[in-house]
Amino acid sequence: MAFINPKTKEVQIKIVYYGPGRGGKTTNLEYIYSKYDHRIKTEMVSLKTHGDRTLFFDFMPFDIGSVLGYAIKIQLYTVPGQVKYNATRRVVLRGVDGIVFVADATKSVREKNILSLKNLYENLKSYNKSIFKVPLVLQYNKMDLAEQGIPLLSFDRMQKDMNAQLKVPAFPASALTGTNVIHTMKQIIKLTLPSVQQNLKEEVMS
Repeated sequence: MAFINPKTKEVQIKIVYYGPGRGGKTTNLEYIYSKYDHRIKTEMVSLKTHGDRTLFFDFMPFDIGSVLGYAIKIQLYTVPGQVKYNATRRVVLRGVDGIVFVADATKSVREKNILSLKNLYENLKSYNKSIFKVPLVLQYNKMDLAEQGIPLLSFDRMQKDMNAQLKVPAFPASALTGTNVIHTMKQIIKLTLPSVQQNLKEEVMS
């Protein structure tokens, strides 16, 4: 549920980038940070663990405007991808409004994608949230590696693996080059706004 601050007239929307280790979550945020540096209100914060890290920053997107007089502030988080940091991943998911699942299109990582998606399901369940009801976008990252001759899973194969039941928006992408990075982010913001508007309406009327 979005955090509503009546004093500052701001609504904070929390979006978490989830997925297997080295799948491109951090690269997504770094690309967004570089493109929106004039709109970002905080430095990118890196919470380091041994061999992995969680990133965070917040910003005011330029194309959303306000809702019922409240400015929209987007908070973007990544989670550590390695399995041993699952407790951290669960903590980062607390209060999440929307999720971008960054899957790695490399063939050798196929099983890790599937396991990470199952892990997301389980961690959401610990908060009594359903993966089928939380706003979610899938991003199939590293499609640019095809130019280097690296074996990749096709978009159709990844859809069957990851999206057969979820049936959520999904995009082929390259976080390194920026292909569909901003588009993915805008899509998850768009999906979260209806529930945010409803929460705000209830807050204002109460």
